[in-house]
Amino acid sequence: MHDDNALFSEFGMDLWRKMSQDLNYNVMFSPRGIINLAHSDAQMNVFARRGNSMRLNGIDAVLLNREEVKEIIPMADFSDNVRFPIFGGLMQPSAGTARHDAVAWGYARQADSMGVDIIQNCEVTGFDVVGGKIQGVRTSRGDIKVKKIGLCVAGSTNVLAEKLNMTVPIETHLLQACVSEPVKPVLDKVVTFGAGHFYISQSDKGEMVMGGDLDGYNSYAQRGNLPTLQHVLTEGIAMMPFLSKLKMLRTWGGIMDMSMDGSPIIDKTHIEGLYLNCGWCYGGFKATPASGWTFAHTIAQDRVHKLNAGYSLNRFHTGHLLDEKGLGTKTWIS
Repeated sequence: MHDDNALFSEFGMDLWRKMSQDLNYNVMFSPRGIINLAHSDAQMNVFARRGNSMRLNGIDAVLLNREEVKEIIPMADFSDNVRFPIFGGLMQPSAGTARHDAVAWGYARQADSMGVDIIQNCEVTGFDVVGGKIQGVRTSRGDIKVKKIGLCVAGSTNVLAEKLNMTVPIETHLLQACVSEPVKPVLDKVVTFGAGHFYISQSDKGEMVMGGDLDGYNSYAQRGNLPTLQHVLTEGIAMMPFLSKLKMLRTWGGIMDMSMDGSPIIDKTHIEGLYLNCGWCYGGFKATPASGWTFAHTIAQDRVHKLNAGYSLNRFHTGHLLDEKGLGTKTWIS
């Protein structure tokens, strides 16, 4: 409910809405809406506060009661003896999904057409820093002289930061996701489970796209453990029992850069010419356009934009945290 996060995210939503036109590439943005389910009176009160905060910042939000949720997602479990009864939910009608690989290809193609060199299979092995200024980057394919470097490498942030003798407030954890076999259209919203950490939507091909908790321990391995996946899918079945009849088509895992307050870092560093973009936790993909836009401004102007002024690296030193959930350093247990 922090204004910094709300205004930043809404700016990103505006960019999502016109991304296909700006990139001249169909990223399959689908503003189908998202519903966060509530499973107690207390959670409904929290959602009411969150919705009011969103509306005060000009963001669409609708608080739904039990019957309104049932009308939208009748396949959810609304029985009386369920362990986590659905009391209602908070819906943002304009939120949605996009095709992740289309976004990557769209940005890459447009960047290439503007003269950006995209070098693949090129490992960064070190940096040249002289007199507190960045001078170059060393790679497995040779050295590159530079005046500025943007460090935006997600779960590998700590690895490269160590090469600069920097310690950043980031932990790397593994996050898994999975898709089921395709079925006929049944779900036209994104839905999250309020009694745990589980989300679900249906792709254009009919697959149920699902994910949830981190594996819970520090890891750089881009593969997950089955017990965590089983735990996540158990939450999904508790919310929508029909999922138990579906076969899993594929699973995958990626490494997340988890910050200590659950909010990102987009800032200059103490090294002149070095800029940092990390700590996106679970929300890196949805923040792509706003993250890139403000990071580009910060690098080009050598000063932060007002939208990412709150995402300073120094906030962990001064105590001005953006801790949305009050979890402190345990952002992965939400």
